[in-house]
Amino acid sequence: MRSTHSMVISMRLPAESGKRLKRMANRHGWTPSDASARLVEEGLRRSEFGFIDFRDSPAGRQAYLQGSTLAVWEVVLLVHSYNNDVSAVARHLRWPEVKVQAAVNYAGAFPGEINEAIAENEATDFETLKRMLPQATEFVSKKAAKI
Repeated sequence: MRSTHSMVISMRLPAESGKRLKRMANRHGWTPSDASARLVEEGLRRSEFGFIDFRDSPAGRQAYLQGSTLAVWEVVLLVHSYNNDVSAVARHLRWPEVKVQAAVNYAGAFPGEINEAIAENEATDFETLKRMLPQATEFVSKKAAKI
């Protein structure tokens, strides 16, 4: 979540909230100011886009679909693989269409964020993954192996 322009807004937090904010900032390597700006931005996005939530992941903080383990970029990748057929993806995931559409809407509003995550995913091959997760094993479907 990058911004080219900024505005200074002062706010007063309860002491315990300030301590929690500082702990979160330290955990991520952010300043408390950066952490609070990010949390405000995430809160605004949650209020503007249905089914969107934010979570920490191995790749950093990302937008996810509520009630699922899928990041928005993963749903968008799936939508692309189904030739942008939201209904087909909804059937595949056994989700209501509006939930898949929520991912598409979010991606449309923040294409740089989503495209960057997709590019990062595409740049990671199995050997790179294996270095990060030594227990990983490569799955090859029987159908693909016959081809």
